[in-house]
Amino acid sequence: MNFEGLTPSLAEFAAPLHPALEPVLDPHLPPSLVELDPEGVALEGLPVPDPVHLLEGMYSELHTAVSEVGVPAAVAHFDLHEEMLWVGNHGGHATSFFGPTLERYSSFQVNSSDDIRQIQSLENGVLFLTKSNLKYLSRGGLIIFDYLMDESEDMHSLLLTDNNTLLVAGLQNHVLEMDLNTVQETQKYTVEVPGITIMRQSNRFFFCGHTSGKVSLHDLRTFVVEHEFDAHSGSLSDFDVHGNLLVTCGFSSRMNGLACDRFLKVYDLRMMRATTPLQVHIDPFFLRFIPTYTSRLAIISQTGQCQFCEPTGLANPADIFHVNTVGPLIMTFDVSASKQALAFGDSEGCVHLWADSPEVTFNAYSRETDFALPCMVDTLPHLDWNQDLVPLSLIPVPLTSDALLSDWPAANSAPAPRRAPPVDPEILRTMKKVGFIGYAPNPRTKLRNQIPYRLKETDNEFDNFSQVPESPIGREEEPHLYRVAKKYRKVTIKYSKLGLEDFDFKHYNKTLFAGLEPHIPNAYCNCMIQVLYFLEPVRCLVQNHLCQKEFCLGCELGLLFHMLDLSRGDPCQGSNFLRAFRTIPEASALGLILADSDEATGKVNLGRLIQSWNRFILTQLHQETQEQEGPQAYRGAGSSFGSSGDSVIGQLFSCEMENCSMCRCGKETVRVSSTLLFTLSYPDSTGNSRAQPPQLAGVCYP
Repeated sequence: MNFEGLTPSLAEFAAPLHPALEPVLDPHLPPSLVELDPEGVALEGLPVPDPVHLLEGMYSELHTAVSEVGVPAAVAHFDLHEEMLWVGNHGGHATSFFGPTLERYSSFQVNSSDDIRQIQSLENGVLFLTKSNLKYLSRGGLIIFDYLMDESEDMHSLLLTDNNTLLVAGLQNHVLEMDLNTVQETQKYTVEVPGITIMRQSNRFFFCGHTSGKVSLHDLRTFVVEHEFDAHSGSLSDFDVHGNLLVTCGFSSRMNGLACDRFLKVYDLRMMRATTPLQVHIDPFFLRFIPTYTSRLAIISQTGQCQFCEPTGLANPADIFHVNTVGPLIMTFDVSASKQALAFGDSEGCVHLWADSPEVTFNAYSRETDFALPCMVDTLPHLDWNQDLVPLSLIPVPLTSDALLSDWPAANSAPAPRRAPPVDPEILRTMKKVGFIGYAPNPRTKLRNQIPYRLKETDNEFDNFSQVPESPIGREEEPHLYRVAKKYRKVTIKYSKLGLEDFDFKHYNKTLFAGLEPHIPNAYCNCMIQVLYFLEPVRCLVQNHLCQKEFCLGCELGLLFHMLDLSRGDPCQGSNFLRAFRTIPEASALGLILADSDEATGKVNLGRLIQSWNRFILTQLHQETQEQEGPQAYRGAGSSFGSSGDSVIGQLFSCEMENCSMCRCGKETVRVSSTLLFTLSYPDSTGNSRAQPPQLAGVCYP
């Protein structure tokens, strides 16, 4: 760098502007990408030491990252909607970096053989142009559309004219206009001078740069050539437009060869003529306008030199800076929309970010970038797929309004109705028709309760695949059961000399939930005992209950619940609980104790009996848990079960009720009490369809 002409007060900014060439490995890069050149310099980048001191208004290197080691970068592009930088290389691979620290965001292959010629960011994705292919991908790499062009075409540039229209040009003698909504060619404009490699747009013209060194100005509507500038005699390297100025750089023909022209051609678009050329001190290869405070030009040479100057003034040698490239050549250059950041891509696959401040932003109003959710594999419980009872709900599924990946689209599915079994020939033979309805006696060749649907080839196979075992004793006592499928038969447990050990309960109950044996007196209570068992506060209450009574329903119920916890699927017997239940006088007075003859005849209204039993057991548990005082009543239960004046049963099931009594004299007495159950008593139907439906308060009775 040449520091001549700088004031001595700026000497303290010289070192931060150009950091030392000591190799510093980027901690954000994977170790597999770390590669050293023969001099021992790491290829993944030379970041600026922290803290970074940047001179306001002057650009300096901020960060360096690797897109793909050893593969030259072909194009760099600052995203116009998010804080991202896109880099495409000669191997057809695209990489995106997030923020000024250039953290790798996504990386995917765009084309397997051709290099990426140009990148254009849109709202929902990014356009990638290769030799004969235009791809529109999301920022994560998912393909939105893939448009293949003619193999003979060689595309080099694209220009987004509005949100849905795109111009694509190359070395052929025509320019394609495409509609991004329909992904169709809408127009094909013929050009007189083929070889368009660069396209720009202003509010008046389309500007096309040709390989012959000419710049043509086209009408915005008809694409007709309005003006043409013969800028360079050899070839055009780059050009840019700002306001009323057009500036070009390129090569001149000298001695049957091309030589880099150090004069930038400047054209005034108001008068459509050339002005005084601008002489620079480097070999210009890229140029961009950076209109911040003034209309500065950034001129970049392929060897890494960078010079800033005014297009209407003289270039100062003191304004030359050098990009510390890993590779020998600069292959691509771009300026962010905010004009605060510059990006350089070199021939070794590295991208260098220059900025005028450490807190640089690529766009004035960028939207938030979507990042992948953190990996939840390490925090989720291990599932044993060999266990049939493992609940899949252990792995949470996030709530979403979008379609799930497992949702099969209707376009890829076809209805396949279940094929009806053929009609028995015996039915067809004996069928008699009355009108259009046929009647036939049942030949009794099929089961009345149909077992799982299956189309059978022979009639004698209908019961062969149902291998549900019967009780080991009494298999021949009810021969009429052959008419009911074994899967639907009521299995009667008949004990042998070995008792329960001779019956395979695991064949019927493959879960860990235990049942209660029904072959004991007053076994109608089993259903409500199971309901109370699965109420966790009630289960914890009775299991922590301890008293000195000989027959206490709370203690016996706690023992039965403890047996259910330890059984792991084997049936339990509630004999102790039912024995204590029969000793309570209130149970006999309420008619809750059934004799063996009552259960055998089946004349008992079990629905009302279970309701009365439920009212009685809740009241009994409420009284027994209130009688105990001190820590003996709730061992380890803590104060969460309620205060000393109330019980868990009262907290769960009780409801305050006001009983209002009014005397003839007008005095009203209100008595507040608690009830554990309400009976829903609906009025009898009178056949009047216009009657109003009863209200809830009118059918509730304590």
